[in-house]
Amino acid sequence: MNFIEELRWRGMLHDIMPGTEEQLVKEQTTAYVGIDPTADSLHVGHLVSIMMMKLFQLAGHRPIFVIGGATGMIGDPSGKSLERNLLDEETILHNMEGIKEQLARVIDFHSDAPNAAIMLNNHDWMKNFTFLDFIREVGKHLTVNYMMSKDSVKKRLGADASQGLSFTEFTYQLVQGYDFLHLRRHYNCLMQMGGSDQWGNITTGGELIRRKDGAEAYGATWPLMTKNDGAKFGKTESGNVWLDPRRTSPYAFYQFWLNSRDDDAERYIKTFTLLPPAEIEALILEHRQAPHLRRLQQVLASAVTCLIHGEEAHETARAASRVLFGNATEDALRALDEPTFLALFDGVPRHVIQRKELTAGIPLAELLAVKTSLFSSKGEARRALKGNGVSINKEKITDSEMLVDEQRLIAGKYILLQSGKKNYHLVIVSE
Repeated sequence: MNFIEELRWRGMLHDIMPGTEEQLVKEQTTAYVGIDPTADSLHVGHLVSIMMMKLFQLAGHRPIFVIGGATGMIGDPSGKSLERNLLDEETILHNMEGIKEQLARVIDFHSDAPNAAIMLNNHDWMKNFTFLDFIREVGKHLTVNYMMSKDSVKKRLGADASQGLSFTEFTYQLVQGYDFLHLRRHYNCLMQMGGSDQWGNITTGGELIRRKDGAEAYGATWPLMTKNDGAKFGKTESGNVWLDPRRTSPYAFYQFWLNSRDDDAERYIKTFTLLPPAEIEALILEHRQAPHLRRLQQVLASAVTCLIHGEEAHETARAASRVLFGNATEDALRALDEPTFLALFDGVPRHVIQRKELTAGIPLAELLAVKTSLFSSKGEARRALKGNGVSINKEKITDSEMLVDEQRLIAGKYILLQSGKKNYHLVIVSE
């Protein structure tokens, strides 16, 4: 399959400009996507664009990532109901560094291949562009009628009049259109790609290129990713699922994909992995025959976690899953790094005790029912211990008079209490 055929098969093609597929078949082509530097980390909502550009590069073409250092100071109205907060230059440069580091895990930026990717900042060519120069060189070539015909503008103008659409946002499509023109002239970039909400901005750029230079321009968009139940993709109860392991641990990232619904997993494995079509189709068939085994989700979670965080982090995430859901040992628990350990037990009840309390040791029944609330009384705790229903750090304990001291600490400050299979409490030791 060529690039466009593969996008169609993977469900990653929404709109395409005439002639785009023929151009990509004819020769190596340069295309760009824009990323607004609104944070110093990308999140899984950006993964469609990353995978598009990965497939584009694997097909022999050259990707350009344009960080919106200038447009990030404006705010894009596309798909938004409110104007964005404007970013200062220092914040944008900081965010750029984090974004490029994450992209480089997936995209080839550093080889000597002719299609190695490059990253640019549109502030570099916009910062010395005066307002008068801009309205003369760009603004006069596109009519207000043309600009107001864009869905992103019409949607905002039809919204609550108290919000409206600022002039700053209204001119966004001109600024992004000029990006395309600049890249066409200086980098032979013939194509722009983006989410389906970017179609208006992409076609504006193409129109500007035709009117200014009489040249051809191409474009394609991908469908905005949603869950089959209508919920927003990439959002959890705790917020965005980030690619930065400091914001979302590899374990939590792995679990996000592992917990996908069956119908979502069938779409996600096409979009977010590089597995070949024949292998994906075989996996989907295998999953449909035995969905309870969740084989599709396991392959999906492993493939995406390896791609974004690497094999070592993936193995740590899998080991953490075995700790939580399998017959793990205390040694396996102690082998986890602290961020993974905390992510694993995020949301379980937590109790703080003073380190000095452990000097002489705390009787286990007291720890279970007084220092924590795992049990309502010491008597209930003793009965559970006698029935082999209590674990400390994944080790079964039956002695209610046992003293719990500092030797039981995980990472020097945690004790994991467990009743039954899923009832966990975490003790945190404070100095």
